Amino acid sequence: MYLVWNKKTISDFSDENINALYNTGYVFTRVDKGTMDQTRSIRIDLAKFKLSSENRRILRKTKDVNLEIADLPYSKYDWTIGKMAKDFYTTKFGEGTFSANKIKELLTHKEKSNFNRLFIYFLKDKPIGYCIFLETDKIVHYCYPFYRLENGPKDIGLGMMIRAIIWAKENKKKSVYLGSFQRPTDIYKLQFSQIEWFDGKNWKTNLEELKTNIK
Repeated sequence: MYLVWNKKTISDFSDENINALYNTGYVFTRVDKGTMDQTRSIRIDLAKFKLSSENRRILRKTKDVNLEIADLPYSKYDWTIGKMAKDFYTTKFGEGTFSANKIKELLTHKEKSNFNRLFIYFLKDKPIGYCIFLETDKIVHYCYPFYRLENGPKDIGLGMMIRAIIWAKENKKKSVYLGSFQRPTDIYKLQFSQIEWFDGKNWKTNLEELKTNIK
């Protein structure tokens, strides 16, 4: 079960309101327009963030991957994007996790989606991965990544995330939010410096304490 302490639906989509809610542990969901869950959110303090030697190793291993940014709704959407997402989430998390129709909705229907931007990752001029994300004047929420599982470079998932973090820092954002932390599979989110996590009331930096919350 997804950890949720509280839920709310908002109608004020100003950057100021969204930034304030994310700062109290709320994150947007894919369910309906305006829906937010308060959860054990993870973020990176970009003012202090620096690449680790492991981050740099991943970047070298995925050196041929290039990043572009697109606005949502995405005018170049086609069925192959939805299929890539469905295949990715089915393989990683099981049947019914994420439908191609829901991906299409998030990418093409502004009135139904809480997200406004798309990271597009290219390998030899062909799209190899995407990540649906939220951008405000101060934050990036790296939300729903997916990529081609067959014949892709090793560590492409981490390579995509690191490039997104670098982009956010270069564009003078305050924080990158990486979703929630609640399962053993979320450990990969701790491979970055300056991680902070929300405990329901406050933001903390003690990662050993955080790891005790894994179930």
